[in-house]
Amino acid sequence: MHERKHWVAALPMYNLTPALHVDWLTLIARVAEVLARQPDPISLSAVEPAGTAEALHDFWRRPDLLLSQTCGYPLVQGLRRHVRIIGTPLFNAPGCDGTSYTSAIVARAEAGPATLAACHGLRAAYNDACSHSGMNALRYAVAPLARGGRFFSETLCTGSHLASLDAVTSGAADVAAIDCVTLAFARDHLPGRLAALRQIASTEAAPGLPLVSSRQASPALSAHVGAVLAQVIASEPALARRLRLRGFARTDLAHYEPVALMARAALAAGYARLA
Repeated sequence: MHERKHWVAALPMYNLTPALHVDWLTLIARVAEVLARQPDPISLSAVEPAGTAEALHDFWRRPDLLLSQTCGYPLVQGLRRHVRIIGTPLFNAPGCDGTSYTSAIVARAEAGPATLAACHGLRAAYNDACSHSGMNALRYAVAPLARGGRFFSETLCTGSHLASLDAVTSGAADVAAIDCVTLAFARDHLPGRLAALRQIASTEAAPGLPLVSSRQASPALSAHVGAVLAQVIASEPALARRLRLRGFARTDLAHYEPVALMARAALAAGYARLA
């Protein structure tokens, strides 16, 4: 039924700790087991994308990709031409509501700013220029407050949400926007990274990080992978609990239009980049 029999998968977006990494690999393995047992078997192997943003963007464009998770911002900025959307995970985390999520805007608890407006002229950390939760959502929140295309005195690209948390804690930055799912996992596994911080605001809700496959996978196969994933989440309650997964929803490209609208709104307000 399917021309390609061998596919790859990776779920790299919430690998905050070795234990979480093992759990995401286990989820892939369970999906692979179901696909291998069906009448028209499919081989699915977990792979480890290199740790750079460039390598991850290349990985999402692999023709043999059957299951991965990306961010809504690169999706609407061009990745959509290369992938099919399988759907959106439903996370059990403060700041999530169905398929939507927010970012927590955090600052130092002691002597840090108390509101987003009070961050004017301060330093912002963000994980990546292609991140919705760390950059696009924060840019949208700040745009009405910016003047002449500027709000912060300095911005620091850290490479990860955990590094952004550390930058605020250490004083290298004053504020950062952190994906609420990442923040929930940090509370579970790395509470010390949050001890000196407090949340001062939330960004507007947006569609959560989509699960995708290559466009080389047929629509039927992508839909089947989504059904298998939902089945695995339902049948592995302990694993789902550790991964904060409540389920899985079928979504499409139109579902992610709010991410593009937020980017366009910041641009229309004269705030094209986080600055």
